[in-house]
Amino acid sequence: MLRSLLFVSLFATAHASAQPSQATTLSAKVDAVFAQWDSTRSPGCALAVMKEGEVVYQRAYGMANLDYDIPLAVDSVFHVASISKQFTAAVVQLLAQEGKLSLDDPVRKHLPRVPDLGHSITLRHLIHHSSGMRDQWSLLGLAGWRYSRDLITDEDVMSLISRQKRLNFPPGDKYLYCNTGYTLLAQVVKKVSGQTLREFSRERIFEPLGMKQTRFRDDFSEIVKKQATGYRRDRASGTFRVSVTNFDTVGATSLLTSVEDLARWDRNFYQPLVGGDPFLDRMHQRGRLNSGRDQSYAAGLIHGTYKGLATVSHGGADAGYRAHFLRFPEQRFSLACLCNLAQTNPASLVRRVADIFLEKELLGDKPEPAAKKASAQAPLSEEDLLRLSGAYWSEDRGAAVRIRGQKGKLMIQVSRNRSFAMIAVDGGRFEVSELDLSARFEPSDGNPVRSLIVWSEDEEEESLQRLEPFEAGAAKLKEYEGAYFSREIEPIYRIEAGDKNLVLHRLKSEADELRPIAKDVFLGRIGHMRFERDAEGAISGFLLDAGRIRNFEFHRRQE
Repeated sequence: MLRSLLFVSLFATAHASAQPSQATTLSAKVDAVFAQWDSTRSPGCALAVMKEGEVVYQRAYGMANLDYDIPLAVDSVFHVASISKQFTAAVVQLLAQEGKLSLDDPVRKHLPRVPDLGHSITLRHLIHHSSGMRDQWSLLGLAGWRYSRDLITDEDVMSLISRQKRLNFPPGDKYLYCNTGYTLLAQVVKKVSGQTLREFSRERIFEPLGMKQTRFRDDFSEIVKKQATGYRRDRASGTFRVSVTNFDTVGATSLLTSVEDLARWDRNFYQPLVGGDPFLDRMHQRGRLNSGRDQSYAAGLIHGTYKGLATVSHGGADAGYRAHFLRFPEQRFSLACLCNLAQTNPASLVRRVADIFLEKELLGDKPEPAAKKASAQAPLSEEDLLRLSGAYWSEDRGAAVRIRGQKGKLMIQVSRNRSFAMIAVDGGRFEVSELDLSARFEPSDGNPVRSLIVWSEDEEEESLQRLEPFEAGAAKLKEYEGAYFSREIEPIYRIEAGDKNLVLHRLKSEADELRPIAKDVFLGRIGHMRFERDAEGAISGFLLDAGRIRNFEFHRRQE
């Protein structure tokens, strides 16, 4: 197994008392974090740890290719998915710095093929995920493309964008992560510079920084030396299966790189060979919503904190690849972890490694409030459980949650397979620790509940309205049967009635069971469907809310 351990003088200076035995202990602790993948029979991860822009530790664990028994190395090349976005944003920032475009340019100035959706969408909106545009992967899925199985090109994405009729929300009103924006930014780069994103980034970023293994892959069929194959573990058999990307679209994704090259990119944040200090300032500038609220998202970089220290980071996940790049700017300390197994969690792994190297700087986890501990031991009455239980609809997110009682506690179900405990704290307030969410019911004086108010430390209060219960039967479900179409995608959606649920059939997808939440509101794997009625009360169509797509309109076809 290839192994590379580097403890350079910079790190030794920062920890002047460290002896060789202590360095060995550090390496042993880091290796223990990755022990389960340190095998010739498993995919794994490559890790690089940087201090002051220099590598202080790097190693690879596991295999790059199981067919040919090729081990991972620190120069193995990985698809890094959304880590790509910071490089796309960097190219746009360089062009803005040269006066070739402005971040406040409307996207239609450069790409008139983007439809006029009633609002001015700027390049700044695209960078900060506040454009209101629908996400390309969600659109492609609705249109019948199978992610990482069917070839997807820039033209496929642009064709879908050109057919859009509405936005999720007015630009600048909200933050909603949107891959479409970064695909459009790559097209703007091509239009403005006369070079593809691959060509421009190679010439202006990768070659100057010595990132010889890094490129935007715009041809999925090209041969890439030292590329790690992506895998996923089959749930039923426990065996590994190949899981690789299969698209020719760049900007939001498709960057290939290694941890060695990411270390070179990291150095530029402290010794800016590319762009200089003004460039770095713009890369870290947070987005600002129309309300004046600052976002945590900057230019492909996310501001955050970890155990009391400021962080800047971004992750990536595509097919069998997982990636995370984390910097502690005040400590000038960074970590890059790239994995070729879908079941890994590099965001968690790099934080565990940070715990080892930054042990003295990091604060401990916050102790659980005493009120929260005490309240967790007092179950709610059956009367309260019944009064608070039900379905609640968020107009803002286009989604419903279900509240139900279970063994004296309230549970909040946020999707078909995800439920979390709501712990009563004080003053009628509940906390959902796994979601960093607080909640209260209104009114809270024993009268019938009309709404659920939720909020978090980073987000303002949001009101979810209670939905009237709906008892579905075969006769009632029959009226929803039929064929439905959208003017924004081509496939026909067919809905059939079962005894208790509806069943959705659509192109290249398994049948989807739609469970009733309230009258005219159903939940399936696809998302939430809200059926609409005409003046006579007959079903005329539905609106689909599917994560990064809101109010996607389907009409009932007359047959």
